[in-house]
Amino acid sequence: MRSQVLRGGTVFDGLGNPPRALDVLVEAGAVAALLPPDSAVGEHVESVDVRGCWITPGFIDIHTHYDAELELWPALGESVRHGVTTVFLGSCGLSLAIGAPNELADMFCRVEGIPRACVEPLLQRVKDWDGPAEYLQHLERLPLGPHVAALLGHSAIRAAAMGLGRSLDARARPGADELARMRALLVEALDAGYLGLSINTLPWDKMDGEQFRSRPTPSVFASWSEYRALAAVLRARGRVLQGVPNVSTKVNVLLFAALSAGLRRAALKTTLIAMMDAPPARGVHRVAGGLAWLVNRLLGGDLRFQALPNPFDMWVDGIEVPVFEEFAAGTEALHLEQPAARAALLRDPAYRRRFRRQWQDRLRGRAYHRDLRRTRILACPEEQLVGKSFAEVAEARGRDAIDTLLDLVAEHGTALRWQTIVANDRPEVLEWIVRHPGALIGFSDAGAHLRNMAYYNFPLRLLRMVRAAAARGRPIMSPERAVHRVTGELAQWFGLDAGVLAPGARADLAVIDPAALDDSLDALHEQPVAPDGVGGPFSSLRRLVRRNDAAVRRVLVAGRTAWSAGAFAPELGRERGFGTVLRARS
Repeated sequence: MRSQVLRGGTVFDGLGNPPRALDVLVEAGAVAALLPPDSAVGEHVESVDVRGCWITPGFIDIHTHYDAELELWPALGESVRHGVTTVFLGSCGLSLAIGAPNELADMFCRVEGIPRACVEPLLQRVKDWDGPAEYLQHLERLPLGPHVAALLGHSAIRAAAMGLGRSLDARARPGADELARMRALLVEALDAGYLGLSINTLPWDKMDGEQFRSRPTPSVFASWSEYRALAAVLRARGRVLQGVPNVSTKVNVLLFAALSAGLRRAALKTTLIAMMDAPPARGVHRVAGGLAWLVNRLLGGDLRFQALPNPFDMWVDGIEVPVFEEFAAGTEALHLEQPAARAALLRDPAYRRRFRRQWQDRLRGRAYHRDLRRTRILACPEEQLVGKSFAEVAEARGRDAIDTLLDLVAEHGTALRWQTIVANDRPEVLEWIVRHPGALIGFSDAGAHLRNMAYYNFPLRLLRMVRAAAARGRPIMSPERAVHRVTGELAQWFGLDAGVLAPGARADLAVIDPAALDDSLDALHEQPVAPDGVGGPFSSLRRLVRRNDAAVRRVLVAGRTAWSAGAFAPELGRERGFGTVLRARS
C-alpha cells in the first residue's frame, strides 16, 4: 500500500470543529499526520494535489439494504463513488444472518423491490454460514469496497426460532423455548459485534414467494412483550434498536418512545424511520422532533429519527412500489405476478369499487398522499401522455382520475412509468428537519427499490443544501456541522470506530470539490447494478442513480485509493484490503 499526502485541501475532522488548511499524510492504512501546508515528506510518498477541495472523513450510510448485492459485487461502488466508506446492513427487521436461502429471499425481495429470481439462486450458491457470528466471518472473507456494520434482523431470528409458518401466524406466540432461542441469537450477534437489532411493525411490508405470499414479514406479527424481551438485551448491552413504526397510523411511535425511556433504568438507544414532511400529515415532523426532545430531555431516553436531506421522490413502473401495499386493494393487485391476471383484476368493476373506497379512505392513516395531480408520466406506449399527470389525462378524457390510473396500468403494465414526490417537498421544512438534534441523517435504502429511489448521494446533497443556504444569507448550519452529521455524529451514536479524521485514525477519506456541489447532484440516470464482467443473476438489472462524479475527486478506504478522477481502482471489489467488517465497541 503506497503512502500518499493530500496537499492543499481544507480538512474537516468529522467532530464539528472548524476546518483547517492542512496536508494529510496517509501511511499503512491510517492518517499518519496532519501537516502544515507544503511540509516535507519522504520521497516514497505520492503527492496528490487537492487544492480547493474539502478533505472529510468518509461518509456513513446508516440504512441500506445491500445485504444481497454485496454477495454479487462487494465493491458497492454506487456508494463509494459518492464518498461513502461505511454502510450498515440488516435494516427493517431483514437480515441474511440466519435462515434458508428460499425463506430469506421470500422475506427480503418484495419488501425491497429486488427480483426474487435473482436473490434466491445467489443465496443458494454463496450461503456458507448458519448464524449471526458465522455471517460476519463470511463477510470478512469478501473483497469489500466500503466497511460494513450490521444490525440483526428480527424477522430472520423469529423465523429461525419459530419456523417460518408459525412466525407468520397472527394467532401464534413464541413459547418460552422459542423466545429463549431468539434471545440467544441476539446475544450471539451482540457478542460478535453487531450494532443491535432491527424490528418492523409496518404491515404493508409483504412476503414474496408462493407459500406465504402477501403476508406481512415475521417481525410484524410479534407482540410488544416480545419486542420488550429483546430490547432488554439491547438495553443491558448499550446497543441499538432500529424500528420501523406503522407509518400509516403513526400511533405506535409512542410505544417505541416508551421503550426508549430511561427512567429508573438505562436508556435504550432507539432509531426510527423516519422524520419527514409528508403531504398527508403536515406537521408530523414537528411531532417527531418534539417527541424526541421529550424522551431525551425529560424521560432519560435516547430516541432519534432517521432523516433524508433531500426530497423523497419516487419512480414507479405500473404499480410496482411498496406504497400500494398500504391498503388491501393494492396488495390484492400486487399479489398477482402474471401481467394478464393483474390486468383482469384492475379492470374488474367490483375490484375498482374496493380500490376506490380504500384509496379515498381518510379515516385510516396513510403515508402516501394518493393525489393523482402530484404525478407525472415519464414513459408510456401512448406517447402523447408523457409529461402529464394522471389527473390531467383523466380531465382530457372526461374520465375519473382513479379509473384513469387503473385503465393505464391495466393496459400498459410496467411499460407505464411515472414519478411523484412522497415527502420533503418543502425546502424550508427540510432545512428544519436536517437541523434537528433528534434526527440522524441517513435512510438512503441503498441497494433496494432499484427502480423506485436514488438517494445514494445524500451526504453531498446535505453539503449542497448548507452551502446554498449560506449563499442566500440564511445559513442553517456550518459546513463543519454538516460534515459531522454524516460522519462522526453517526459513528459515535452507533458505537463505531469510524467517521473521524485525526492522526492515528483509519484513513477513510473523501475529497470533495465544493464548487461541484451543484444541480448535477439531482441528475437521474439508469445504470446496470453491476459493471461489465460481473456475472450472476443480477447482471441484467438496472437501477436509478444520481451521478455527479466531479463532486468527489478521491475516496480512500483504509488508506487505499478506491475512487479517483472519475474511476474505480481496478482491484476494488476484487481484492481484499479496502473495507472490512466494523464491530460495535464493547
